[in-house]
Amino acid sequence: MSSTAASAPAVHATITIPGTNKTASLPLLSGTLGPQVADIRKLQAQAGIFTFDPGYGETASCESKITYIDGDEGVLLYRGYPITQLAEKSTFLEVAYLLLFGELPTEAQFKDFSHGITMHSMLHEQIRRFWEGFRRDAHPMAVLCGVVGAMSAFYPESVNINDPREREISAFRLIAKIPTITAWAYKYSIGQPFMYPRNDLSYAENFLYMMNAVPPEPYKKNPILERAMDRILILHADHEQNASTSTVRLAGSTGANPFACVAAGIAALWGPAHGGANEAVLKMLAEIGDKKHIKTFISEVKDKNSHTKLMGFGHRVYKNYDPRAKIMQQTCYEVLEELGIKDEPLLDLAMELEKIALEDDYFVSRKLYPNVDFYSGIILKAMGFPTTMFTPLFALARTTGWISQWMEMIADPQNRIGRPRQLYTGAPQRDYVDIARRG
Repeated sequence: MSSTAASAPAVHATITIPGTNKTASLPLLSGTLGPQVADIRKLQAQAGIFTFDPGYGETASCESKITYIDGDEGVLLYRGYPITQLAEKSTFLEVAYLLLFGELPTEAQFKDFSHGITMHSMLHEQIRRFWEGFRRDAHPMAVLCGVVGAMSAFYPESVNINDPREREISAFRLIAKIPTITAWAYKYSIGQPFMYPRNDLSYAENFLYMMNAVPPEPYKKNPILERAMDRILILHADHEQNASTSTVRLAGSTGANPFACVAAGIAALWGPAHGGANEAVLKMLAEIGDKKHIKTFISEVKDKNSHTKLMGFGHRVYKNYDPRAKIMQQTCYEVLEELGIKDEPLLDLAMELEKIALEDDYFVSRKLYPNVDFYSGIILKAMGFPTTMFTPLFALARTTGWISQWMEMIADPQNRIGRPRQLYTGAPQRDYVDIARRG
């Protein structure tokens, strides 16, 4: 445990079990920011009980220095830096360095880091053959799961997770190669040739190049779209102990290699409740169809007997305006202007829906504010990404957060295999009955 929480706490919470003489004294730990946390590690030994917390919404599964969220205030910090500042002033690779190593890089450090990422962006040529085993209509997330998981077969030294240098090399490989894997998954689905990464392009521009370039034509760089993509990657790079990050940590706690752990994270992200929200927003807007239908749609959302949901609003953690949503909204304007899209019905519809919802006490009282997914789908659609590529793009960005969390976990001396408990509600112990005697 870090020095922040290692000092002996002065305050304890006491739990007394009714009908027994058992009590438990739970130390209250304090982090740098956020509420105190009750340390329940000795709860069962002292009181003979353990906690029940489906979804782990009230349980800290680890100690981390990487990301901090204050959902009530709408705050998101990467290593202490506000996401708004990083999205405005930084680049994705600089943020990747920050997440991995804890500090913003010096010019020399950034030059070395960028060079290291660039030099790892190509895939082993034999990995290319993997695509031939997938159907053309395979979902890109299936391709990402398979290829990322298989990378450990090409880098067997990566299984030595106790070597800090090997861990760092694996991190470089994952961050560098995931844009290539993602872009090739798209190219394969549309029958176009794979475009190999270029060392003269930035991280975001290189991804756009591999997605959009074709051999017969010269590729035209677009600084506005490059910056938009860079910003999208920054906003999605990490988000504390969400479902996919927790999955990476849980897999990593077993000693699994980093490629297997990130593949597990990709699988968790694939679920529509986690990584598919921006696609759901576009579907919702298409179903509304016109501004004149918004009030009817809002009424259906508020009807408890209706199954209609307002997508892109609210968040498991944020009970205020998602700080990423405002940045995404501004980016949306910049992209549409650059592409000459002066009349985007989906954006107009989204703006009107947001305005009406934020003036409605039903949503305000429930603290349902726009989240990052509300505008990101419109941006990606305008940039030419099919909806099947929305979640892979999320995985591309989040790979940096996943591997940063994995590296932090492996280096933690308190790391132990994850093993949640359960509240058993099945049959009590009973004896086996011969099949001929079963009624």
